[in-house]
Amino acid sequence: MSLDLRHWLKKVEEMGELRRVAGADWDLEIGCINRLNAQAGPRNALLFDPVKDYPEGYQLLTSSLSTPSRTALTFNLPHDTPENELLDVFRKKLLVWQNEVTKYPPREVKKGLVTENVNSGDEINLLKFPVPRWHDLDGGRYIGTGCAVITRDIDSGDINIGCYRIMLHNRNTVGFYSSPGKHGRIHYEKYHEQNKSCPVAISIGHHPLIFAVAGVEFPHYPASEFGSLGAVLERPIDVIIDEVTGLPIPADSEIVITGWCPPDKSLPEGPFGEFTGYYGSKQGLAPIIDVQRVYHRNNPVLLGGPPERTPGDHTYYLALLKSAMLHNVLINNGFPDVKKVWVDEMGHQIMAVISLKQRFAGQSKQIALCAAQSRALPVGRYIMVVDEDIDPANIRDVIWALCTRTDPIYDIDIIQRAWFSPLDPTVPERPAITLRSKAVIDACIPFERLNDYPDPIRTDPALIQNVKEKWGKALDLH
Repeated sequence: MSLDLRHWLKKVEEMGELRRVAGADWDLEIGCINRLNAQAGPRNALLFDPVKDYPEGYQLLTSSLSTPSRTALTFNLPHDTPENELLDVFRKKLLVWQNEVTKYPPREVKKGLVTENVNSGDEINLLKFPVPRWHDLDGGRYIGTGCAVITRDIDSGDINIGCYRIMLHNRNTVGFYSSPGKHGRIHYEKYHEQNKSCPVAISIGHHPLIFAVAGVEFPHYPASEFGSLGAVLERPIDVIIDEVTGLPIPADSEIVITGWCPPDKSLPEGPFGEFTGYYGSKQGLAPIIDVQRVYHRNNPVLLGGPPERTPGDHTYYLALLKSAMLHNVLINNGFPDVKKVWVDEMGHQIMAVISLKQRFAGQSKQIALCAAQSRALPVGRYIMVVDEDIDPANIRDVIWALCTRTDPIYDIDIIQRAWFSPLDPTVPERPAITLRSKAVIDACIPFERLNDYPDPIRTDPALIQNVKEKWGKALDLH
């Protein structure tokens, strides 16, 4: 598998899932098109070229990971993997990838696709890229939404790749906002505590796999996310050591910027439409990055991954990966009776439903509490457990179980003072510390009543099939 975005685009076009858009305005119109595509359309990948006010060849890609087929393709899986099998495939692959993160350390090379153009000093002009203003009330243009931010721990030397929002201030300055607890923020805070500037590299155009791995708590210890990328690719990822920061950057990216995050400089940042479907916070001061070098290919492709009210640009892939990751966490913590986990796309990481086969009293509560505190679901606010006859991905099944198998006073528990994102719309302003409650809902049949609970109404599957064959066309039964 190649990590060249152009190869990915060619394959997606062959699959019939790429739409080219010419002449769209970077100021809100692209954001609106992307939103409508995600929420009401076929969810094609969108390649904008040319963009209003920009020459042809300066391109913008959005909606890269919004379908099962493109998600499978991106993760080096057969793109025609049936959707109902994809979750189990990811669960098994995640275990393989985690075991192989040290097998494929990044390989240093002198040059790559991204070194076709290298700008520094007065040559730097970030305004030459078609950076959108995505949402009506955004405080500016955001160059980093589908990005990969590379930082190094000042103590251990460990490299981290994360996805944080990057606001465009001017031709050589960007804003850097990362929530408390995220590795990128921990890294720059450590540098700032010693009154040192933190080295930062940001890939803002690349194969969607880099965005995908940067955007979740992908299992990679004891290696970095570069090891995870290598495990998925089944070969080392090529990196170039940036002469300015000393950080490794993906050699086959489309656009990479590098520079320094100083301890004594900040600029107004935000607001920005966030993953909750709300503007995460009002405008506030955030660290900046003084950009020292810009690498880019000829005819570069900027990758956009703007958060939206669900369903959005990349909520499908996040639902799939979060579900698989949380399921594996529960199995690894000694809960083999978990049958399926679904972190619903509409809840966008905030709600998870877990089905299980009950074997002993209190088992369902154990599983729910473990899930509520897992790093695989850091912003999980509602954790629900259901019996194995309920499909967690079928919201009708889930609501039926909730309404017919729970007694609120006994089956809903509140965890107080748990970590949560400061982008939570229930949080006023942008606090340094965000502690919120989480609800654990046991929607399983009470264990002591498993043998005498009323029988649910069921229909023999054979009868259903016969009725569909006999009456389906006349009555439009599906």
